[in-house]
Amino acid sequence: MINIIFETSDKTGRKIYLTKERYAHILSHSEMQDKIEEIIGTLKYPLKITDYSLEKDVKYYYKYIKSEKMYLRVIVKYLNGKGFIITTYLIDKIR
Repeated sequence: MINIIFETSDKTGRKIYLTKERYAHILSHSEMQDKIEEIIGTLKYPLKITDYSLEKDVKYYYKYIKSEKMYLRVIVKYLNGKGFIITTYLIDKIR
């Protein structure tokens, strides 16, 4: 059984979840401590969603985080209609 931290719907209504294993990876980025609400907010209310050019089932979700003066990028992979978070981190501009 997969240990799920949370499951939510994105802006388009698709289900996305975050596993404990992926969350442990995300926490290896020191700036991502205590950012679960921002991650969920980015999925529900993204500023922009872009495609990953090398893999059609991967999407990048972006939201500007004022307190950080950076964009939060959440990378989601979709399998069988359901998405899971691969990673998330802060970047200085949308790419």
